Amino acid sequence: MGSATGRLALRPFKAVAHASRDAIVDEVDRAIDAVMAGPAPEAVGHSLVEHRVVERLLAAALQARAEGVGASAPRLDLDQLEDLLRRARDNPELKRMLVETVHSGVVQDLADEIATSAAFKQVLANVLRSPELRHALQEQTAGFGSDVSKAARRKAVRADGRVETTVRRWLHRPPASSTTSLYAGLGTRAVALAVDAVLVQVIFLVGGALVQLVASLFGGLSSGWLVGLLAGSGWLLLVVAYFVCFWSTVGQTPGMRLMRISVATRSGAAPSAGRSFVRLIGLALAVIPMFAGFLPVLFDARRRALQDYLAGTSVAYRDVSTEE
Repeated sequence: MGSATGRLALRPFKAVAHASRDAIVDEVDRAIDAVMAGPAPEAVGHSLVEHRVVERLLAAALQARAEGVGASAPRLDLDQLEDLLRRARDNPELKRMLVETVHSGVVQDLADEIATSAAFKQVLANVLRSPELRHALQEQTAGFGSDVSKAARRKAVRADGRVETTVRRWLHRPPASSTTSLYAGLGTRAVALAVDAVLVQVIFLVGGALVQLVASLFGGLSSGWLVGLLAGSGWLLLVVAYFVCFWSTVGQTPGMRLMRISVATRSGAAPSAGRSFVRLIGLALAVIPMFAGFLPVLFDARRRALQDYLAGTSVAYRDVSTEE
């Protein structure tokens, strides 16, 4: 602050140096810079602050403007002002004072005062309610989810090929043909089945909570075996409805859709409801013996599991390899 004020006090000398436009300009600049590097600016600054020179000048300027005198005042030299600001910015003493000010309690108190003010809260509420912010958050969330799903699909596809290649090498089997890579392997199937299992459980828990809530209005279900029977039957019906409906209508469950795979018959169409039910039974048989029913995927040319053999279906990728 002192150096900057000292520069302001020596401004007339600089003005004379620039006005002369001759060889003495450089010498005057160097002389002023030497003065600025010494203790003189600090002393001048303290003197200006002590005698409240800046306050008096501002009061005089305001009074002159109020009386109409300001119209005839000389114009401000913008080049000199820019040079003054640039030198003040590069002054290490000023930087030190600004850093001390930022880390002082005054700034913290001012920030707390602004944060608790009614005007700030109103502005923040208006920003949070703006449709532009909601649209940006929606796009950001959708973009993040899309990136995560793409990365999961790419890793699953690579895992399909690596697992199959490793097992074939261990068993001294020939490598898979080029058409095999069109069908979903163990990694992709596992991720899709895990997602579907989570969704089924969430639906079952929510539905069970709703049933329990409604039953509580009439005294609830007191019999333990009846509750267990209803829960088991409801879960079984939900599983059948979930897989059979999705397979027979769109050819893929939500988990399969996430991984960009679909189930189809030899003709390329989605399996019928009956064929989907047979496939679900085959899926249960494949899972029960420690997922042994999925081992044929590692050796079959179309990577079919036990449920695919029983239902005459196959599971293929849907342009996963073309994703960026």
